[in-house]
Amino acid sequence: MGVWIDTDMGFDDIAAILVVAHSDLVIDGVSLVCGNAPLAQVRSNAASAAATFGWGFPIHAGRELPVLCAVETAQRVLGDSGIPTMGRTLAPAIEIAASDGFTALCSWLECGLGPRRILALGPLTNIAALALARPDLAGRITELVWMGGSVTSGNHTASAEFNAYADPEALAIVLAHGLQLRMVDLDICRQVLAKPEDANLVRQATGRNAELLADLFGGYIDIGISRGRAAMAIYDPTAAAIFVAPEIAEFRHARIDVELKGQHTRGRTVVETRASHAAFNAHYAAEIDVEKARTIILGALVNEARR
Repeated sequence: MGVWIDTDMGFDDIAAILVVAHSDLVIDGVSLVCGNAPLAQVRSNAASAAATFGWGFPIHAGRELPVLCAVETAQRVLGDSGIPTMGRTLAPAIEIAASDGFTALCSWLECGLGPRRILALGPLTNIAALALARPDLAGRITELVWMGGSVTSGNHTASAEFNAYADPEALAIVLAHGLQLRMVDLDICRQVLAKPEDANLVRQATGRNAELLADLFGGYIDIGISRGRAAMAIYDPTAAAIFVAPEIAEFRHARIDVELKGQHTRGRTVVETRASHAAFNAHYAAEIDVEKARTIILGALVNEARR
């Protein structure tokens, strides 16, 4: 079955794409969005990843700016490239052409038969643009699995998860248009952890990209280690694991809204689980089989490192 991925192409995005690539699903296309880094850097990261890992699916540049707000990146945490590392870095490659991600996504929705499933790994700017300009096509999306938001607290701010904070208006548009949103939030992703020894398993695979992949994975894990934690949550790959194996998670119906104002509350996702208090409009991942998720994620990374 063909699927679409929308991404801001940091390391955990790359790992998530590898999870999908090593599953039974076929990636029909990828659209890029500003998020982890400005779109120019995201395009560079995508070109390098595609060349390094031999991706044959088309990659399209999408929205460069959020719906209303200024660009907010995660570079203060991830570095200028948006991809931390323990040493080796992705080699430069011919950049992704400034092709129209909007047109490509529209074409995919127009021509496809069967389920139209999208895995969104960054701010929802591209999806919001689709909902505003072509609500008829947005309505064809049968499932939108999004890594973002939080039931409890945030990470970019005390209230807001990064992908929600970077473009809360986009999330509000997606919710207002009734798209089939399935939110894989911070709380569920923080249960699925990677430790330094997991990067060592990737390194031991000894394939042509094993050392590179291990250095990138290790650099990502070091984000958590540098903050005094024993491990690092594997955000985007957790959403990808649920995407390829929905049976490992339990989704529950809820009312999800996003705060658009307030110095300390903008980007906060408000999740109301009581049917007596609100009309439900989305689903959120409430439970996950952590070990199965880790097996899927690490299995994909090790298999890639063996090539």
